[in-house]
Parts: sequence; structure tokens; C-alpha cells
Amino acid sequence: MPDSKGRLIRTPDVVWLLLFPALALASPDRHPLKLIFLGVLAVVQLSEPRLEFFNTRRGNLVAIVLKLGLGFLIIGYSGGIRSSYYLIQLLPVISAAVSLGVGGTLLVTALACLSYALFAHPYFLTERYVIDAEGYRELALRTIFFPVVGFLTYQLAEENRVAALENRETAEQLADANRHLREAEDAMRRSERLAALGQMSAGLAHELRNPLGTVKASAEMLGRQLPEGNAVAGELAGFISTEVDRVNSLITRFLDFARPLKLQRHVQSLTDSLDRAVAEVRRHNPPLPVTFYTNYSPDVVPFSFDAELMERVVYNLLLNAAQASPPDSTVTLKTRAIDGLVEISVIDRGSGIDPSHRENIFNPFFTTKREGVGLGLAICAKVVDEHGGRITVESEKGVGSVFRVLLPAEPPSESP
Repeated sequence: MPDSKGRLIRTPDVVWLLLFPALALASPDRHPLKLIFLGVLAVVQLSEPRLEFFNTRRGNLVAIVLKLGLGFLIIGYSGGIRSSYYLIQLLPVISAAVSLGVGGTLLVTALACLSYALFAHPYFLTERYVIDAEGYRELALRTIFFPVVGFLTYQLAEENRVAALENRETAEQLADANRHLREAEDAMRRSERLAALGQMSAGLAHELRNPLGTVKASAEMLGRQLPEGNAVAGELAGFISTEVDRVNSLITRFLDFARPLKLQRHVQSLTDSLDRAVAEVRRHNPPLPVTFYTNYSPDVVPFSFDAELMERVVYNLLLNAAQASPPDSTVTLKTRAIDGLVEISVIDRGSGIDPSHRENIFNPFFTTKREGVGLGLAICAKVVDEHGGRITVESEKGVGSVFRVLLPAEPPSESP
């Protein structure tokens, strides 16, 4: 079975595959049970990093207990207190130091020391082998190695855990910083595009309005001077006048987009503006076949903003969400206070936004609607930017979209 990196055999596996046969071959005796237990211990050691069960806390404890028991049996079948395999009990000690806390390490170390010291009991000693004072000193010296190795391993593992945690936190901070930097770059590029296109729109609108006024006046004058029986010419004159009005309305929207905003900030309740936006979109003609649900957080206190412009932003977002949603679905408008900001979220369960369009939706004149001109979201972004906030979108194709407006919640300081 391949490991997490796709390799069947890893470097530690090679080390264990060489170590355990060497332990068996180097033994002065070849007791069959000892060799069997060595083989089982090798299987446990090789399976531990591969089986998902051993990656859980319960599985980890099972592996440590197995190593303790197998080590005890290996020592017992290779001479007991005289066995050169006493260091085999370092395996569960090291495993505990790496995976358990200080309490678990102390407990497993004590059990390893006890399991080896048990062989000094008369029950495990033969009549030909008696431990004298020198033997007890040797026994004490051997068992002291267990807590020394356990403590050093635990200390090294703890330092690695702390370093890994710090690296993870640093990586998360860098990821957040990169995300904010990308958002700031996107906002700056959008502002530059808005400024350039705004200047172009203002100049073009002024150049078009004068000839449009002449065309409309001429069409109206022509309509009044036509004979009464010429219905076709009268209808065509009416079409000219109607289309001029439509183009003039579009030019007005261009000018609204190009004109510098003058915010009328007042400290007031956000809920009132949101309720007016919801009521206005509910009065849309033709009626929109969706249900609007509001969820306002009580933590959002009154703050300084332009109520009329913010109502326009929320109206556009709600209208877009409703038009993108299937019939009988729900559009949710919710607020919350977060880190000195007020967040306004418009959530729909519509068709979502194509990933290739996501970076362009706030650009002026970009639209996927047949009758749209692509200024709604551009104006929303401009209003939010003027408030010192930002607007973001999260969308998944076929699942829905979430537009978030983040506004600074503190009132602006009064100039002296």
C-alpha cells in the first residue's frame, strides 16, 4: 500500500527491514518463540505509520501496549535478566514520547522499567543464576536508560511540535496577508479602471447629449407636422423619440457612474436602510418569484454612512440575487459585526457565477444579462470604496453566490 507520498517503500521501512533480521541473526540462541515475537514486533513497527487505525489515539495506545508486551516476551525467551535485548523496551518508550504527553511518557517509561525489573524476581531466575549487589547495580544502570531516552525524545518531539505549530501559524498569517494583498491589488486595479472609464464616459455622455436633444426635438416636430393619415410615419417618429429617451437614460447612468460621489454621512441605523432596500425590491415590476429573508445581528450598532447610497447598493445586490435565483427560492440578507467592521451579506441559491467571469463582475460595462449595461455592480463597488470598505463575492457554479459588503463601523473623527 503506498504511503501519503505514493511510495510503497520508504526509507524508515528499509531501516526496520534491516534491523529486525539483524537482531535475530545476532542472537546467541535461536529460540523459535523469540524469533516469532521479533517478527510480530517488526510487523507492528512497519504497520504503525501505514494503517489508519494506528493514527488514532486509541490505535496509538494499542501499538504501545503491543510493543511493551512483545518486548517483555522477547526478553523473557532470550535469557530474562541476562538478555541483551533489554533495549527493545525503548521502542514503546520512544513511541510514547513522540505521540503522548508528558504524563503518558512517564507512565509508559515506568511500565518499561517495571517489565524489565520483573525478571529480577526469583520466579524468573534459575537456580544457577543469582543476582548479587553488583547485579542490582547493573540492573539499575540499565533501567535508568529508559527514562533518560524517554525524556530526551519527549523534549525533542515537543520542540518539533512547537516549531511545527509556529510554522503553521506563520503560514496561515502569510496566506491571510497574501489574500489581503490580492484583494488590495484587485481594488486598486478596479479603481484605476473606474477612474479611466468614468472620465471617458463623462466626455462621451456630454458629446452625445446635444445631438440626441436635436434628434428628439426634430422627431417631435416631424410628428406634429405629419399628415393625420400617415400612420406609419407617425409611428416611426414615436420610435425615434422613445429610443432617444432610452439612450438618454443610459447616458444619465453613465454620468452617475462618472460623477464623483459626495457622501452624506450620518450616524444612523443600518437596519432602516436595509429594510427600505428590501421593500423596494419587493415592489419590483414584474414581481420577483423569490422569498426575501432578513437576519440582522443585534451587535450592529448605529454608525456613520450614506443611507441613500447604501440603500442603492443593497437594492442592486438583492435584485441581482433574485434574478439569478430559481422560482420559489430564498434570498437572504444578513448582517453581523466583525473586527470593527459591519458585514452585509446577500446570499442566494442561484446558478452561481462562472469562474472566468468572477474577476470582471465589478468592472463597468461587463454584464452577462441580455438587457444589462454592466454598471450596477461597478457603481456598488464605487460606493463601497468611497465608504472606505470593500465588496467581495464567493460563488460556486450551480450552488449560489454570497456577496459581502464590509464597512468600517467607527464614526469618522470630527475635524477641529
